[in-house]
Amino acid sequence: MSIMNIHDILKYLPHRYPILLVDRVLSFETGKDIVALKNVSINEPFFSGHFPHHPVMPGVLIVEALAQAAAILTIKSENSAPKEDSVYYFVGIDGVRFKRPVMPGDQLILKVSIERQIKGLWKYSARAEVDGQLVTEAQLMCTVRAV
Repeated sequence: MSIMNIHDILKYLPHRYPILLVDRVLSFETGKDIVALKNVSINEPFFSGHFPHHPVMPGVLIVEALAQAAAILTIKSENSAPKEDSVYYFVGIDGVRFKRPVMPGDQLILKVSIERQIKGLWKYSARAEVDGQLVTEAQLMCTVRAV
């Protein structure tokens, strides 16, 4: 069961194909955490060039998927819609660890929790899992800025 499908997600994130990396939100608790899903398909455009003989999802895209889940968490927690004149930016990524590769056919489960929010700066604890196994973990910091 999902609480946000792709049509709902498109209302919260400005990203579009091929950089939209959240397919569904499975659970959400305002001001606390989110669990989202990314279906990893062999049809992803990066697989044709990222180890074609052994396709692996680039780690930076796993971290980007976690950041997109964090953006949904923040925007929904603030009970607002994204504004056309603002952008949700990374301002820091700490402690990133990649534990195992993500391959075509995997379902990437994105788990993000808010650690703290101070003056428009949000800090999150984030982890990505496949089949219940940790694949990536990181501490993310993000902010919303006018463009």
